[in-house]
Amino acid sequence: MTAAYDIAIVIVNYNVRDLLRRCLQTLFASQGVTFQTCVVDNNSPDDSVAMVQTEFPQVQLIANTANVGYPAANNQGLRALGVSGRDERGTTTDEEKASPRYALLLNPDTELPPDGLATIVAYMDAQPDIGVIGPKLVLPDGQLDLACRRAFPTPIVSFYRMVGLSRLFPRSPRFGRYNMTFLDEDAIAEVDSVVGAFMMTRVTAVQQAGLMDDQFWMYGEDLDWAKRIKDTGWRVVYYPEVTVLHVKRASSRQNPRAQVEFYRAMLIFYYKHYHRQTGWLLHLLVILGIALKGGPAVWPDVRAGAAILRH
Repeated sequence: MTAAYDIAIVIVNYNVRDLLRRCLQTLFASQGVTFQTCVVDNNSPDDSVAMVQTEFPQVQLIANTANVGYPAANNQGLRALGVSGRDERGTTTDEEKASPRYALLLNPDTELPPDGLATIVAYMDAQPDIGVIGPKLVLPDGQLDLACRRAFPTPIVSFYRMVGLSRLFPRSPRFGRYNMTFLDEDAIAEVDSVVGAFMMTRVTAVQQAGLMDDQFWMYGEDLDWAKRIKDTGWRVVYYPEVTVLHVKRASSRQNPRAQVEFYRAMLIFYYKHYHRQTGWLLHLLVILGIALKGGPAVWPDVRAGAAILRH
């Protein structure tokens, strides 16, 4: 398999036409790299599809007739751009075709600096053991988007978060692990995960670990992907030499399902990666915390327990 270009870029869009336009404008002002872009629209009612067709004819467009969720839509875009990988059941999902060297998941509510992609690609080229990388994400008010560098939500890390210890002691390496708030936000660091708003992966790592797990609908899928990639031996790096603007939750705040899916994703991630090695008392605390935080809408999944996993 030969590399046809540097980066396959997938943007999953839902009902944020104007932000998507600005994202694509900054993307196509990028210098120093070759890339192809696929926008996967999850049945937006705001003419996003027509805007892309009219203003960005160079973009490959997939217009879904339903909102299939974030990871499933990303997988559609990755396959369309030649990023092959097995699915979560171990089956190869794509035909052999020309593949890029890197794959980038990019949210439509981001804005890139012109040299951002080239800078990150150069760093990954120089560090061949990096499987996943993410930049410094800043919110419109200039504050750091705390989700851009994270630890995996192990039961104990999640417990510290749920009871508020991470907010009380953000500089503590023990209690502040959820968003790694004890780290210097301007220092390069190896982390557990970056956020799917800007998540660059090495295609070789994706081929080993597989595509995203579409049993997640929204939230948690980027953590799961990073964990699976890291578990195959690759490093995950937070790289603040590049700064990207992130409006954050522009799409999810429009969907009432999003809040429920946040806690459902916690359940899936916990049962998939940690349930078997967690003691009964901590298990009860984790499940009780998710049930209380998620509310009645998530209780059926709490009662279902490990059965929420499809495999």
